[in-house]
Amino acid sequence: MSQGSSGAWAPLDPTSGSSASPNPFVHELHLSGLQRVKFCLLGVLLAPIRVLLAFIVLFLLWPFAWLQVAGLTEEQLQEPITGWRKTVCHNGVLGLSRLLFFLLGFLRIRVRGQRASRLEAPVLVAAPHSTFFDPIVLLPCDLPKVVSRAENLSVPVIGALLRFNQAILVSRHDPASRRRVVEEVRRRATSGGKWPQVLFFPEGTCSNKKALLKFKPGAFIAGVPVQPVLIRYPNSLDTTSWAWRGPGVLKVLWLTASQPCSIVDVEFLPVYQPSPEESKDPTLYANNVQRVMAQALGIPATECEFVGSLPVIVVGQLKVALEPQLWELGKVLQKAGLSPGFVDMGAEPGRSRMISQEAFAQQLQLSDPQTVAGAFRYFQQDAKGLVDFRNVALALAALDGGRSLEELTRLAFELFAEEQAEEPDRLLYKDGFSTILHLLLGSPRPAAMTLHAELCRSGCSQGLSLCQFQNFSLHDPLYSKLFSAYLRPPHKPRSTSQIPNASSSPTALANGTVQAPKQKGD
Repeated sequence: MSQGSSGAWAPLDPTSGSSASPNPFVHELHLSGLQRVKFCLLGVLLAPIRVLLAFIVLFLLWPFAWLQVAGLTEEQLQEPITGWRKTVCHNGVLGLSRLLFFLLGFLRIRVRGQRASRLEAPVLVAAPHSTFFDPIVLLPCDLPKVVSRAENLSVPVIGALLRFNQAILVSRHDPASRRRVVEEVRRRATSGGKWPQVLFFPEGTCSNKKALLKFKPGAFIAGVPVQPVLIRYPNSLDTTSWAWRGPGVLKVLWLTASQPCSIVDVEFLPVYQPSPEESKDPTLYANNVQRVMAQALGIPATECEFVGSLPVIVVGQLKVALEPQLWELGKVLQKAGLSPGFVDMGAEPGRSRMISQEAFAQQLQLSDPQTVAGAFRYFQQDAKGLVDFRNVALALAALDGGRSLEELTRLAFELFAEEQAEEPDRLLYKDGFSTILHLLLGSPRPAAMTLHAELCRSGCSQGLSLCQFQNFSLHDPLYSKLFSAYLRPPHKPRSTSQIPNASSSPTALANGTVQAPKQKGD
């Protein structure tokens, strides 16, 4: 995580005009002069000792974690561990884990409410997920089982702790893995109290605690009662948040260890009993629990989420990137001194022309290998590592800024629309439509394809005409503002020095209102 933009977006209620939520993906840490002096002193005197001792305790956890599963077969690990292994190793890991967080400065864990039994609530859902310190919630929950990436098994100590925990593992590279995880969660959640509770962070990634991200349905697929768990860090200075844009992991660790005392509040809300409709619809169940937790926290429940490695927001029926990757491409080209307007695009309308990275460098007249690789990776590649040059042509035209929005959308249509055997007019089908929206707005392809189907439904056709596409991109009361914000069509040509860079982002509003981005200083 690197220091980045502060471009805030805030959905406005069109009737009241009041702001609903700040950007949950950005965290800025502002220190006064006195605070800087304090953190410098404590960072030199206190933080090194705390971090060193914490790492020693972390490695002391390994023998207890290893001992619990040593000698057990995979079949035996499919059932809850009992007996002396459970008693000795569980209590050892629990005590050392509390010592670990104590050494990092978390001197107090304040617990409110009553944790439900595994029979009352087989699943715990914790939010907001804002930092890598959040596993501290495992302590008052008596070390419930967790869901983690299978890749973490190879991490020293962490892998041993996951085996100790009998964690449910999911692999991002195995499509069948998610189905097995769903089946395993359902098996444990419906075991009648045989298995300990399963803990989920349903947001799936970290935010800045200013709003709840969209809950993923995994914790709710079993349709069993869940107990919401709230995590708060009521400290005078927020050093713990680890958001998409903000302080990196080392800075967060060092500043938190430099705090004289950090406090964590863990609150158990009443068990949420799903209705018959929620038991059958995990997405509905997740959305309703999200709203309950947001209300208890006093923050908004949003539709923001991560798709791959990119945060997206929901505008109407479309998901769009918080910061379009096109802007990142513009930053790369700007550093290389390339003016997109002087590139001979040579893309043939309606026909793909696949090019290699070498041909890409030659076409753009780029010589630096690092710049070439940095620019080339912003385009989707096929199995052979080739990209469609129509994508490059449209991106360069958008970054050049010499075209109006009407001219740019016409170019996009001409590049990706396809000819019809029986019709004189060319039509834009779902693949071309999703490519345009993915390139210009950063929209995930499935979301763009769903919107394409909705737009085609009114015209009783499988494709969009130029008129329909421009009505959508130029005149729709919601989406036209989105295009104008993300593409920023100028009234006159501009140079590459005016290309928006990755440290700015438009304020995309849920009701279609768009505001200019705010710049963040170093």
